[in-house]
Amino acid sequence: MRKKPSYSADGNSDEITADSPQSNYEEGKKKKKTFSTAKYDLSRHSDTLDRRKVEKALAPAQLTADSWTPPMKSESSSPKRSPTVADEQTENKMLNDRIRLRVGMPSPWSCTLFTLMATLASILLMLLTLHSFMTRQLDSKGCDMYYTRSLFFNFADFDTEHTRFATKYSLHLYREIGFDEDSKVKGVPVLFIPGNAGSYRQARSLASETVQHYYNTVQQDKQALNAGATSIDFFSVDFNEDFTAFHGQTLLDQAEYLNDAVAYILSLYHDPRRSQRDPRLPDPSSVILIGHSMGGVAARTMLTMPNYQSNSVNTIITMSAPHARSPVSVDADLVRTYQRINDHWRESYSQKWASDNPLWHVTLISIAGGTLDTTVPSDYASLSSLVPNTHGFTVFTSSIPGMWTGADHNQAVWCVQLVRPIARSIFEAMDVHRPSQTKPRAERMRVFKRWYLTGMEETAEKVLPHKEPSTLLTLEDQSNSINPAGQRLVLRNMGQSEKPKVHVLPIPPQDIPGQRKFTFLSNLPLEENANGAHLDLLFCSVLPLQPGHSAAVFSLDIDLSDGRAGSTRLACKNAASDRISLPASYRTSVYPFDKAPSFSYLQYDLDDLGEHQFVAVLDKSADSSHGWAIAEFSDNSESVVHVKTGLQRLLAFGARLKLPAGRPLVTTFDIPALHSSLLAFKLRMGKQACGDEAEMFTPLLRQYLSEPHESRYFVNVKEANVSLHGIAPFMPPPLRSQAASKSLSLQFWTDPTCDSSIDVSLQIDIAGSLGKLVMRYRTVFAAFPLLVVALVLRKQFKLYDEKGAFVSFMESMDFCLRTSMPLLFLALTFLALSLAVSSSTTSTPTSTGWAVWGSNTTESALDFTKNDLLLGSQDPIFWFLVPMFGLLSAGLCIIINYTALAVILLLQLPPKILTSRPASTRKESVKRILLPAFSAASPKRRIVTASVLLLLVSTVIPYQFAYLVACIVQLATCVRASRNAQDNRSEANYNFYNYAHSILILMLCVLPINIPVLVVWIHNLAVHWLTPFSSHHNVLSVMPFILLVETLTSGRIVPRTTTRLTYVTNVFFFLIAIYAAVYGISYAYLLHHLVNCVAAWLMVLHFSGSDFTLSSFTRILEAHDDEGGDVKKRP
Repeated sequence: MRKKPSYSADGNSDEITADSPQSNYEEGKKKKKTFSTAKYDLSRHSDTLDRRKVEKALAPAQLTADSWTPPMKSESSSPKRSPTVADEQTENKMLNDRIRLRVGMPSPWSCTLFTLMATLASILLMLLTLHSFMTRQLDSKGCDMYYTRSLFFNFADFDTEHTRFATKYSLHLYREIGFDEDSKVKGVPVLFIPGNAGSYRQARSLASETVQHYYNTVQQDKQALNAGATSIDFFSVDFNEDFTAFHGQTLLDQAEYLNDAVAYILSLYHDPRRSQRDPRLPDPSSVILIGHSMGGVAARTMLTMPNYQSNSVNTIITMSAPHARSPVSVDADLVRTYQRINDHWRESYSQKWASDNPLWHVTLISIAGGTLDTTVPSDYASLSSLVPNTHGFTVFTSSIPGMWTGADHNQAVWCVQLVRPIARSIFEAMDVHRPSQTKPRAERMRVFKRWYLTGMEETAEKVLPHKEPSTLLTLEDQSNSINPAGQRLVLRNMGQSEKPKVHVLPIPPQDIPGQRKFTFLSNLPLEENANGAHLDLLFCSVLPLQPGHSAAVFSLDIDLSDGRAGSTRLACKNAASDRISLPASYRTSVYPFDKAPSFSYLQYDLDDLGEHQFVAVLDKSADSSHGWAIAEFSDNSESVVHVKTGLQRLLAFGARLKLPAGRPLVTTFDIPALHSSLLAFKLRMGKQACGDEAEMFTPLLRQYLSEPHESRYFVNVKEANVSLHGIAPFMPPPLRSQAASKSLSLQFWTDPTCDSSIDVSLQIDIAGSLGKLVMRYRTVFAAFPLLVVALVLRKQFKLYDEKGAFVSFMESMDFCLRTSMPLLFLALTFLALSLAVSSSTTSTPTSTGWAVWGSNTTESALDFTKNDLLLGSQDPIFWFLVPMFGLLSAGLCIIINYTALAVILLLQLPPKILTSRPASTRKESVKRILLPAFSAASPKRRIVTASVLLLLVSTVIPYQFAYLVACIVQLATCVRASRNAQDNRSEANYNFYNYAHSILILMLCVLPINIPVLVVWIHNLAVHWLTPFSSHHNVLSVMPFILLVETLTSGRIVPRTTTRLTYVTNVFFFLIAIYAAVYGISYAYLLHHLVNCVAAWLMVLHFSGSDFTLSSFTRILEAHDDEGGDVKKRP
C-alpha cells in the first residue's frame, strides 16, 4: 500500500515512500497524463490543485489598472505536462511566503501610541466641553406654564384659488372657549407664524392672553377704548411642521403663502357675512405679525417677495428668531436667501429719504431667550446689523420687567411672564381708528420700549418732562420735613403717622451737564391715581400766588399746612409713570423671578429736572408697615467706575473691585475689556456689616449690555455666573457706531446705610467658558473633520503613488498627526490672528443717528461678510481655538473610522454564521475554493442602474437621496472588500480595502451636509406634497459619486500615477482642506461640490488606466469570470 505524501509546515514535501511493487508503474503512468487530465485526479493532487485554484482566484485582484495583462491563451494551444513534486513544492512555498507577508501588514484596527494619546486627549477635551455646556454657567428656569381652552376654526375656502400652497398649508382662527366662540372677525388682525417644525397650536398661550386681557380689563377701560384698543382676531398658520431652517426654498414658499394669507385675512373684513366689525371703523389695511424662531425670518422674508402688498405689514414681533445669519449653512438656497433678505433690509434703511425706504413704517422687535436657548444661538437674534434703533431693537427675556429669567427655544411661546407683556404691548400699540390698526411708528416704538426694556438705558425716554402738573401740594413754611441740601433721605417703617406725611429734598443746581443724577429706591409700589397707594414720588416747583388762581386745575390737592398762614404751594408731577421695576432682594431671596413684590426704582439725570426745585416723597400709608425708601443725589464720578484693566490681565489675574463705605445707592462698574460672548466669569461678593441698624435689603446685581439690550439680575448676591451675548463669532458688524460698544457693565444696588465696604472679585471661569463654545461653534464639526480626512487621503495617495501600497486610514492618520496637520493648523492659527486683528482695527462710521443711514456709502464702507472666514473670531486672544478644534476634529475622525470598522465587522457576521460548518468538515472547508468577493456583473446592468438613478435625480428625487444610496453601496463594498482581504490574504486585496474604506470615510464626512435637505424631502412626502424641489436636481452634483461607487463595486483600485498627475491629486485634497477650514463653516454646502470634484478626478484616473477606450471601460466595470475561475479551452 502506498502512503500519501507528507508535507512539512512550509508546504514542501518531506518524503515519499513506495510500499508496493506497482509504485514504479504508477509513477510512469502519471508522467504520461496531460495537465488537463491530471486536474481531475482528485485522489492524489487535491491539495496541490486547491492551492493552485486559490492562486488563480487571487490573480485578478493583484492586477492593477496601469499594469493590466491580457487573459492567458487556451491551454490546448501549448503542450501540457504533469505537475511534479518539485512543482508542488514551489507553489506551496510561494503561497506560504505570500501569507506570511500579509500577516505582517498592519491591521486597520492598529493604532500607534502617539495617535492613541492624541485620540484620548481629543475625547477628554470633548467630554469636558460637553460637561461644561450641560452643567456649568446655566441659568435657572423661571417660566410658568400657560393653560388655555382653545378653539380653532379652519378656513377651508382659502383654497387653490387664493394660493398654490393650499393643499400643503392651512390658515386657522383662534377663539377662547367661554369668551368668544364665533368665527366672524371683529377686531384687529394678528397673525402667528410658527418656526422650524413648529405647530400652529403654539399660538394658544399668546392668543388666550389677548382674549382674556381684553374681556377682563380692556373692555372695562374707557380710556384704553378711546385710545383705539379693541379685541384681537388671532390667526395662526399651519405649515405642517415644515423644516424651514434646513431649506431655503421652503422658506420662500412659506413667505409667499403668508402674503397670500395676509391678503385673504384683510379681505374677510370687507365681507359683511364674515365680519362683525363696527361699520364706522375703517377696514384694516395691515396685519400685525408675531413669528417664533424661523417664523420671524419668514415674516421678514414676506416684505421682499413679489406678491407682497405694500403697507400690509407694519409691526413684526419675533421670538428666538435667527435674524443675523442662517443657523446652518448646508443649503445653498438658504444661505443666498438670507443674504438677499438682509441686503434688502439694509439697503432700505440706508436710503436718504423716507419716501425711498419701503420699510420706513415697519417696526421690528426681536426677543431672544438667552443662554437657556440651546436650539439657536441668541447672538443670531441681534438686529444691530439690520435696522436702526428708531425702527427696532433686540431685547433678552431676562431684561423684560417682571420676567427676569431666560427662556429656552420652545418656552418663548408659552411662558406666562413673556406672553403677558407681548399681549399688553399689542393692545397699547393698536389704534383701531386708523386703517393701519396701529399707532404711528414713533409711538409704537415708545410703547415697545416701555414694555420690553428696563428703562435704565441711555436712550430711554422719560415721561416726566412731557407731563403737566397734576398735584397741588401745600406745605407750611416752617415745616421740618425739608431735608438739608446734599443729605440722603432714608425712610424706615413707613406709615407711622395717621395722616399723609411728606419729605422734601431740594434739587441742587446743575454745575456741569450730565455729572449728577437723582436715584430713588423703595419696596413699596409707585402708582399714579391709584386708590390705596402707599407712596407717591412728586417733582415740584413753586406755584406763584396769583389773584383768582384756583386749585381746580389740579386733579389732586394735598394740603399739609393745617390751614396755617404762611404756607407754600407746590405744583407737582407724579413720577409713577417712569417707575422701573427691580426684583426684590432680601436674605430669603433666591431667584429674581421669585413671587415677592418688586422694588420701585427711579433715576433721572439732573438735566431732566431743570424746571423743578423740590422732590417730595409722600408717605400715604395708613397702617404701620415695613416699607422703606431711599432717595439721594449723587455724582457720576462716585457712582460710575471705569475699570481700565486689559483683557489679558483680567484672564490671568482677574479683577478686584471695592464698594467703599460711603458709597451711593447705586454703583456701576464699566469693564470695556469684557465684550466677548465666548468668556464666562465667576463673581464673588463679600458681606456687608450694617451695625445696629438692620439692613433694608441685600445687594442686588445687574449685569448688562447696552447693545443688544441684555440685562441679568442676581438677588441676594454672594456668587454669580457672569456671561454675556456681546461680540460673537461670525456675526456681521453693526450698522451704527454706538452699537460697536458692547462692553460689560456691573450695576450694584447696596444699602447705603450700612457703613461698611464690600469687596468684589471677578475671575475667569475656564470650565464654564468651554461650554460657551458649543452653541457658537457647533457647525465646526461639519467642516473641520473634512479637513482632517482630506489630509489623510492626500497622504494615502501620495504613498500609494510612490510605494505602490495603499496604507490604512489609521496609518495615514498617524503620519499626518506627526507632520502635515500641525503645520497646517499652525498656518491657520496665524491666519486667524491676522483676520482677528484686521476685524478689530477696521474703522466704523463715526457719525451717529440718521447721518449713518442717510449715506449711500454705508454698504460699501461695511463688509458684512468679513467675519465669515475661518472661526469668525474678532478677538486675537482666541488664537488657540484653531488647534483646539483641529485636535477635536482629528479625534472625531478617528472615532468615525473605528465606528465604520465596527459596523463593517458586524455586517460580516451574518454571512459567516450562515456559512459556518461543523468542526469535522472545517478542515476540508478551508481547502475548498472560495467564490470571488466581487462577482461579475454585466456593464449593461451597471449602466442602466446608474442611468435610472440619475434620471430620478433630474426629475423627482433630490441628489442628496442618491448620495445616501451611494454611501450605503460603498459601505456594502467595504464589507465585501474586508471579507475578501481576510479570506484571500494578498497585498492587492488589502490595498483595495484600504482605498474603499477611506473613500467611505470621506463620504461619511460629507453626509451630514446632505441629510438636512433629505429630511425636508422626506417630510414633504409624508404630508403628501409631491411637488418636486425647484432645486437640488443637478445630476452633476452626484454623478461622479455614483460612477465612482459603481466602479468600486467591481473590486478595482484606482491606478497608480507616476507622472505629474500625482500633483493634481495632492492639490485637490489640499484645496479641500483649506476651503473646509476657511469657508467651510459659513458655506458648508460647497464642501459637497468640492468632494464631488475629487470623485470626478478619481474617475478620470480610473479611466486613464484603460486609455479611455470602450473596451477598457467595460473591463473596469465588470469582473471577468475567466480571471476568477478555471481557465477553460476556447471553442
